[in-house]
Amino acid sequence: MRYVSLDLETSGSNPQRHQILELAAVVEDTRRLRPLEELPAFRRVVRHPEYVGTAGALALNARLIQELARKEPNPELCTPAELLPQLREFLLAQGFKTDKQDCVTVTMAGKNIAVFDLGFLRELPGWGTLVRAEPAMLDPAAFYLNWHKDTRLPTMTICKARANFESQEVAHEALADALDVVQLLRPFYQLPVYKLTQ
Repeated sequence: MRYVSLDLETSGSNPQRHQILELAAVVEDTRRLRPLEELPAFRRVVRHPEYVGTAGALALNARLIQELARKEPNPELCTPAELLPQLREFLLAQGFKTDKQDCVTVTMAGKNIAVFDLGFLRELPGWGTLVRAEPAMLDPAAFYLNWHKDTRLPTMTICKARANFESQEVAHEALADALDVVQLLRPFYQLPVYKLTQ
């Protein structure tokens, strides 16, 4: 199976008001594992005419604001209108195919991807026509849930602790967080959870 681990950094939590600051996507092939640092990766920072955000989100992403403010050329810089066309080209270059409507449809993975990231992706020009996600998405939280003790799905920090990562800190950098999701899912490739009940 091939999936795309995708992560966003945004200026807030409201997709209709706030903006994508950074998008990263990593392609994982569960049949042909490669070292994490060798996985095909795509990263863009997104320049808007002006930024609207919450103080907390802007403070968390201060390094991105600084990167966006620089004047020198940046090959990873694009506008919102360029983001999905560039992601589509990356996916096509990785061997993903288009469907009958000429749209690249992929299985996506990410922490809270269905309830957070997807809302922002839907606001981008070209979502659903250039690129779209399969309806079912992979969230590592389901794999690290303690059904007897947890009252909600575990956070990324808790998932990393339960997976015995050296550091449980969340980078809040799109590429690093997308790679963490892949690393969290990998232990379950060889022993699917459903096999534990048989």
